[in-house]
Amino acid sequence: MSAHHSHAHAADHAHADHGTLKSYVIGFALSIILTLLSFGCVMSGAVPHHLVMPGIMVLCVAQILVQLIFFLHLSAKPGQRDNLSIGVFTVLIIAIVVVGSLWVMHNMNMYMMHPVSHAMSSSIG
Repeated sequence: MSAHHSHAHAADHAHADHGTLKSYVIGFALSIILTLLSFGCVMSGAVPHHLVMPGIMVLCVAQILVQLIFFLHLSAKPGQRDNLSIGVFTVLIIAIVVVGSLWVMHNMNMYMMHPVSHAMSSSIG
């Protein structure tokens, strides 16, 4: 390994965004709080039944953001823009796969039902 290569590696490492103990403790505390809020949302009965799922989804997104920011150090800083764009692209691809799969399954359920099952359910009820 040449001296120039070693120096370049050391310079890259110096610019790497490592968290401080304070940022890790804040991230950990926020993660615990969000987890307890999610658990409390379901178990306490204080949240109306129709708002439980949207509440869990909001807390889930908040938990993901805390993990990305405090533990994976994902940010819009110049050194992190490549990682941020890769992360956004990954989320986009996952969203397309999930929404597309749900759409296909919904349409299969709607259009592939056999007329016999509809007739049987109406004659039973």
